This record gives sequence, structure tokens and C-alpha cells, in this order.
Amino acid sequence: MWQPSPFYPDPAVEVLDPRFEAYRIGSAAVERLATGMRWSEGPVWFGDARCLLWSDIPNDRIMRWDEETGAVSVFRKPSRNANGNTRDRQGRLVTCEHGGRRVTRTEYDGRITVLCDSFDGKRLNSPNDVVVKSDGSVWFTDPPFGIAGNYEGDQAEPELPQNVYRVDGETGAVSVVVEASAGPNGLCFSPDESVLYVVESRARPNRLIVAYDVRDGGRALANRRVVIDCGAGTSDGMRCDVDGNLWCGWGMGSPELDGVCVFAPDGAPIGRIALPERCANVCFGGRKRNRLFMAASQSVYALYVNTQGVAGG
Repeated sequence: MWQPSPFYPDPAVEVLDPRFEAYRIGSAAVERLATGMRWSEGPVWFGDARCLLWSDIPNDRIMRWDEETGAVSVFRKPSRNANGNTRDRQGRLVTCEHGGRRVTRTEYDGRITVLCDSFDGKRLNSPNDVVVKSDGSVWFTDPPFGIAGNYEGDQAEPELPQNVYRVDGETGAVSVVVEASAGPNGLCFSPDESVLYVVESRARPNRLIVAYDVRDGGRALANRRVVIDCGAGTSDGMRCDVDGNLWCGWGMGSPELDGVCVFAPDGAPIGRIALPERCANVCFGGRKRNRLFMAASQSVYALYVNTQGVAGG
């Protein structure tokens, strides 16, 4: 059973490279905010409400944790097996839904707007993770993981390749920016939005994190290259900090792998946050965007760090 560390610095926060020392706060420890989920995913911070939302996919719900009281409650049920979440630049919730096989936006009055549920006349597979660029465009991955069985959605045959899509923020037009990726999963932009990172969670022999240059006025990608070979581990969701480091949900069911791995922009591993559960996804939040929230299997954890997440991530 997990217990908070009584020691500072928390031994769960490991320095793998001297560059990580600048990001570790000696008197900050890993905290567990909530437990009792089946598969936690898609954390997103709402600073105006001082709360964290995240998906509990098999339980078909989005959960909420309130910073002021520590209360945990159900934000939305059913959620159509929601997975990845983010906010657009107007502060609205954007969600990937396995059950609905769509990407939606929650309006200020609670109405649900469908941003994308098909391409070229065919249904999407099961949108997984999503980010919103500063121009308002919505970028999301679409592997078939949510339709592979009846646990995280409704079993069905894929109708489309495993693509990465862009939804134009002004026209709503949908385009393929990465075609037939190897299990596209988490994604995030670099601080200046010149690079898009994508997890290829079905790459062989090892899972990969690849990078693309953003071209054509922010509408297309080019120059794919491998930034991180995950080796024996696997990345899922990730977010970028203001210095360009990648904070990646990590694990493969063993203590030496489960948690969060931090990589410098050059792809070198510089730090690790050990957790007792595989971590699926992360986000930055808190009043100063310096608190890392980690959605890990049955629980959600948090850690204050000496950096900030990229705005919009």
C-alpha cells in the first residue's frame, strides 16, 4: 500500500542527470489525491475553478478533485468512456471519447459540441489524446484501443488508419497530419509550437516518442524523427514544460519503470518520479502552473516542481 514519504527530499523524485536538479524542490513530496478508479487518464487543470478533472475510462466517468477542500466527486457520468482531455484557448473542456468515437467541446452552459467524429465519410476509431494550439486548432490521435474490446468502449472494427488529425480552429475543417502511425497516443507541442511530439505506442521493437516540425503556417507536419526510444518501458501521455523538457507518463508493471520519466529536449533522460502504479498521463496546474498532476492506473498523484507547464497544455 502506498504511503507518503516522511523524508525530504522525497526519494521517489530521482535525479538521473544534473540538469534535473534545477527542477526538483527539496521540500516537495509526492502526494496521492485520489484513488479507487479503474483506469485514470486525461488530467486537465481548471485554474478558474481550482480543480482537476480526469477520466476514469472503464467506469465511464470524468472525476473532479477540488484544491480548496480535497473533495473528490463525479464531474460527468456517463462520459462516453472519455479518455484525453484539455482546454481550448477560451477555457472550454475538449475531450476524446472512446464510446462516442469523437472529440467534443463542452460549452460554458454545459452543452456538448462535436468537433470531429468522422473523416472521409468513415467513423473515427477511438480518439485518445488531444492538445489545442494557440491558433485554436485541435490536434488529436486516433488509435483503435477503445474499440478493441468492451472494457473501455464498444468493440468494433476500425474504419480508418491510425492517424493524427488537425481540426481548424476557424473553419472546423479536418485534415490528416500524420497518416497510419504506429499506435499514436499522447502528444504535445514544444514551448514555441514549432515541434509536435507524438508517442508511437505500437512501434516495434520498442515504443517511441517521435517529433515533427510544424510547417505550412501551423497546418502541417514534416521531418519525422525519433527523439526517445522507450526501451523496456512505455510512454502514454506527456506534457512539455517551459524549458522544453518532456514529462512522460511511464511504466510497464514493474517498480523500476512505473511513474513519470522526464527527458531533456535532446532526448536524454534527466529525472524520474517513481510511483507504485503505471502512470498514463500528466498535466501541469495549480495557481502557478508548477504542480504536476499524474493520472496513474487506479489513483491520481501530484508533485510541486520548479518549472511551469507550457500554456495550453
